[in-house]
Amino acid sequence: MSHSKIFFITGCSSGFGNALVQKCLDAGDKVVATSRQPNSLRFANVNEDNYLAVGVDLGCQDSIQSAFDQAIGTFGRVDVVVNNAGIGLCGAFEELTDRDIQSVMDINFMSVVRVTRIALRIMREINSPPGGLIQQITSIAGQCSMPAVSAYCASKWAVEGLTESIAKEMKPEWNIRLTCVEPGGFRTEWAHKNMHFRHPEQILSAYGHLSAEEVMKTMGEQQVGDPVKGAAAIHQLAHMQNPPLRCLLGIGELRIAS
Repeated sequence: MSHSKIFFITGCSSGFGNALVQKCLDAGDKVVATSRQPNSLRFANVNEDNYLAVGVDLGCQDSIQSAFDQAIGTFGRVDVVVNNAGIGLCGAFEELTDRDIQSVMDINFMSVVRVTRIALRIMREINSPPGGLIQQITSIAGQCSMPAVSAYCASKWAVEGLTESIAKEMKPEWNIRLTCVEPGGFRTEWAHKNMHFRHPEQILSAYGHLSAEEVMKTMGEQQVGDPVKGAAAIHQLAHMQNPPLRCLLGIGELRIAS
């Protein structure tokens, strides 16, 4: 493994984000952990030289810029940015309003846009020497669709397309790489507290064959992967010299897709 790196991670209160922060700290890396409630974050092996908790509103460009400013002010550079924050929305497509879908796109896609925009500039203009890695935590749903989660799938497909296009815009001398990490079923809060459902008054009788609650219950029961092992694989990927554009994340292992 290469020398220690400085990570900037979104969505650190649970799941992959939480497990990844701890893995980085245990491995000797430094971490900027962001959350809407940074004071609630708790990790072991923390000191003022290796850890900074920052509050951030991913819907606000100024808030994200402030978080990066604090990261640079504390550590001087950012080597790895992990866009991990996200939410789910379950319901048949016709049961979802424009506002429902927009709420998912704003967190799962537009927050990635906002964070990535700033990260690219920092890695190109502030890091010395220039360079860095941006990891987009997408999903296997960014490669194949599933019923009752059309908005979620659309948001992840959007991140995949965005990331591939950006990767093709990078000059080699910038030394900036991007990777889409595509997890399968892991025991995170995705199917639980991070999952939103269409409101009961939006239920359409035509979709009686498709119960959003039953679909998500089944998906939740199929989440067998250990997020701690998944985080270890994400960390391993971050320390690769030439990480791939896409990696499928199985149960604690990386499978290079392209």
